[in-house]
Amino acid sequence: MELSVTLPAGVAREAEALGLLQPEALERVMREAVRRRRQEQLFAAADKLAADETPALTEAEVNAEIQAARTERRAGRARSA
Repeated sequence: MELSVTLPAGVAREAEALGLLQPEALERVMREAVRRRRQEQLFAAADKLAADETPALTEAEVNAEIQAARTERRAGRARSA
């Protein structure tokens, strides 16, 4: 994929001087940004779950949900076969 970025001249000069405009460096920067964003989303989801006052499922309810999902998956495979 080719990417074009417009940066203020000062930022571009600094980034170039630090070697950050090289493909390998840009890939590292992007990977780190993606990792940070995923981490932020994970923590936001965890905070949302912690604030949820819905009672937790019992072990029996969890097992019933797993069984229902497996049954549904098997039925979908049988229809497509």
